[in-house]
Amino acid sequence: MGSLSPHVLLLTGVPGVGKTTLVRKVAAALPGLNIRGFITDEIRSGGRRKGFRLVTFQGESIILAHTDLSSPHRVGKYRVNVEALDQVVDSALRPDKTVDLYLIDEIGRMECCSPRFVTRMQALLDTDHLIVATIHRHAHGFIQAIKERPDVELWEVTPTNREAMVGQVLAWIEEKSGSRRQRGDP
Repeated sequence: MGSLSPHVLLLTGVPGVGKTTLVRKVAAALPGLNIRGFITDEIRSGGRRKGFRLVTFQGESIILAHTDLSSPHRVGKYRVNVEALDQVVDSALRPDKTVDLYLIDEIGRMECCSPRFVTRMQALLDTDHLIVATIHRHAHGFIQAIKERPDVELWEVTPTNREAMVGQVLAWIEEKSGSRRQRGDP
């Protein structure tokens, strides 16, 4: 594993608190950086959430989970499209020295249905790449193990702090990028 200086910032909070919006705002504020990873959007129909679409920063889009999918992988009422997820994680989570920042929304139970996601995420975490990711609030196994890593900072997003959190995350990225440049890291 790389240095123990935190290079991973995890954002957690209750569902619907604004973690995805926060990640979008952070990405929009960093137009000059080479960002890899993905955003997870809700798929709604008739005012009800029917599933989730995963969109990579390279423009790939898949249906991650949906109530109408046929899949043996289930999280709650949603069936998870593991095959489609496997197709995008290889490029979205591949360690690459030209990437400035990995933004990942989210490390959650649906994503962890894919052994390939878990393997790729673990490999990425074991590098010194800067990573900002949302993470499921209550989970066990792999998700809990990530939270307990010594190279991770865990911040809680709340309705009270979510607006200020954008600036705090950007400051964290700038601080970590600056200290990496001073050490001569790529």
